[in-house]
Amino acid sequence: MEAVTGVDLEVRAGERIALTGTNGSGKTTLLRAVLGLHRQVDGEIVVGGRGCRSAAEWAWRRRACGWIPQRPAPGRFPLLARELLASSGDLAEAERAAERLGMGGLADRPVGSLSGGQLQRMHLARAVGSVAAGAGVLLADEPTAALDFAGQEEAAEVLTSLPVTLLVVTHDRAMAARCDRTLEMAAGQLREVS
Repeated sequence: MEAVTGVDLEVRAGERIALTGTNGSGKTTLLRAVLGLHRQVDGEIVVGGRGCRSAAEWAWRRRACGWIPQRPAPGRFPLLARELLASSGDLAEAERAAERLGMGGLADRPVGSLSGGQLQRMHLARAVGSVAAGAGVLLADEPTAALDFAGQEEAAEVLTSLPVTLLVVTHDRAMAARCDRTLEMAAGQLREVS
């Protein structure tokens, strides 16, 4: 069964795109395919003018694309929040972002001890560090879902102010309103809404 089919999407550098649609429509699968986390059966996904046919190209893709997962999981081994931030490629900038997001005092805690909202903010800070380290594309999957209203506003502001191409899966209308275009996924197909 195909989760995503017939998607033909061109996103201009610096553009902010909101992906909306019902649960199970293929939004997350599309983002994960861009990252190389899902096997691609056919077609081509190009980021920054580069496809991915070799291990070196996939390594470049992982550096070129920042990622905020939908439901950040703490993982199976003890990982400190500071280690999560360090995986961004620019620990200093990620730590500054964590501080601005009110998470600075939690950097030495295991990620498994953080609440959903705290972990979401740490992933947001990690994304800021990824951009500082050179990522030109940020893929965010429901980045405001675990946050209260004030946190949703703050996360939307941070995300849309970053100097990157942004592709964000969201059910948050305020987040979508901050984007240049809104696209809707339905049964694995994509259509432009606005």
